[in-house]
Amino acid sequence: MPSLALSAAVGAVFGLVLAAPPGPMNAIIAEESVLRGWPAGFRAGLGAMLADALFFALAFVGAVAVVDRTPWLRSALYLLGGALMLYFAVGALRDADAARSFSADGGVPVDADSKGFRKAFVLALTNPYQIAFWLTAGVGLIEPGRLDVLAHAPAVGDALAGSLVVETGSPALLVGFFAGIGLWIVGFPAALVATGRRVDAAAPAVAALSGVVLAGFGGAFLWIGTTGLA
Repeated sequence: MPSLALSAAVGAVFGLVLAAPPGPMNAIIAEESVLRGWPAGFRAGLGAMLADALFFALAFVGAVAVVDRTPWLRSALYLLGGALMLYFAVGALRDADAARSFSADGGVPVDADSKGFRKAFVLALTNPYQIAFWLTAGVGLIEPGRLDVLAHAPAVGDALAGSLVVETGSPALLVGFFAGIGLWIVGFPAALVATGRRVDAAAPAVAALSGVVLAGFGGAFLWIGTTGLA
């Protein structure tokens, strides 16, 4: 039982660390959260998490490796993902303008027909970085083996080698991994809306920043895809 609990805890930390860094998925979650509330932000997170679950299933049967062996397909994914990010960036900037108007009246726009789930899901499916994770570290989580978690730590890896070893490919590790992602998509939107009225004032800036992040990643993806095809 201790080893199962340890594997689950390590998996949860891994999932949390993977989900937390700034990027297009968190940009959409942040935009949805501040403009439409926690449920919309959570649904956007579920869209990204569902894509991870799908990639997990594809990696489990070896299908994701097709992308690694097909350079033109990788480039096409960069182009498609970049175009979608630019499209959603325009929408985020429009939302920012709308939020400024509503903030002046004491509130933020609430759109019951939130598209955050679909946006996050589609972007995640075409996100080469997410695919690359499941081609590398994701496969390592699935394949049975042993992972010495601290052995590769800078400077102190030799001293800590063997102190934290978990079994990869175990259900506990994988359950913990998705639990960590789940914790993020619950907690991140909650943290954004927990500040109450300050969210109303920050909503235009958050939506605008989301648009800028999406546009930045979109432009970078289009450049990588174009140069890959060339």
